[in-house]
Amino acid sequence: MSAHFLGQEAVLALVSGELIVAGETDRRETLHDGGILDTASDGQSMVTGGDDGKVVLFNIKDGARTVHDSGGAWIDRVAMGPGGGLAWSAGRKAFAVGGRGPKDLAAVKSLDVISAVGGLAFFPKGFRVAVAHYNGVSLWYPNIEAKPQFLEWKGSHLGVAVSPDQRFVVTTMQEPQLHGWRLEDGQHMRMSGYPGKVKSFGWTMGAKFLATSGATEAILWPFSSKNGPMGAQPTMIAPGAKAGVRVTQVAGHPSSPVCAVGFADGLILLARIEDGAEILMREPDGDPVSAMAWRADGKGFVYGTEGGKAGLAAL
Repeated sequence: MSAHFLGQEAVLALVSGELIVAGETDRRETLHDGGILDTASDGQSMVTGGDDGKVVLFNIKDGARTVHDSGGAWIDRVAMGPGGGLAWSAGRKAFAVGGRGPKDLAAVKSLDVISAVGGLAFFPKGFRVAVAHYNGVSLWYPNIEAKPQFLEWKGSHLGVAVSPDQRFVVTTMQEPQLHGWRLEDGQHMRMSGYPGKVKSFGWTMGAKFLATSGATEAILWPFSSKNGPMGAQPTMIAPGAKAGVRVTQVAGHPSSPVCAVGFADGLILLARIEDGAEILMREPDGDPVSAMAWRADGKGFVYGTEGGKAGLAAL
């Protein structure tokens, strides 16, 4: 399950291939003839990739439309970018378009990489995509014939994120660690010490920190200085109620120094980054938290669990 807000509406994507538009009366939409493998949102629309080989674009007003059909190859990763950009991957190929109109979708660009694509992320400005794969990340300008810039580090790179100031690229890895690069000089940044794999990560307000799962509390790496997390200690907030229970989801508040932290036992805490003060959002019930999202104005919050439970709160 994944969670997003499209405008004022909360949307939950299910592995069954359906979306639930949450509210007083939940509305269901079937997007795929099979499972949804990945989702992304720009706050107004969302894109989904499925094991039916389809890339589907959805918004509240117009509903769903298929923008690409691979003919059956699984769509493993999707991303949305500035100016209507879309990207997706199938196996060892990444694809991108600069817009969502018929002419854009008829001019899809593709990139072959050395392994299955682990993650996709657009740069905040311009038409540039970070493509994570085995042994590093390719920084790709789809509209330029030049070879992508390659950021090398041995190992399997999965999720990828670009800092809002475009100075850093960070990946999650198959090992329990993150790896990053400072783009101005290629300086490596290794963020390790996790007891488990990092599966959820995201920027906090103003991109001051990169919040991560993978431990028994949320680990926040500082990125506001020139050197990012190099030589700095992470901030740790929201320790779980039970020893050994790990964080499964993190979500930074869009306009306040607060992070929502979800756990493998179903607990959700809202934690203030400055002093670690906590508010209980959800009692633990043994059902792991699998999705969380804030509304763009910070006044709405939605979550989902592995067992199919969901909740919507106005704050």
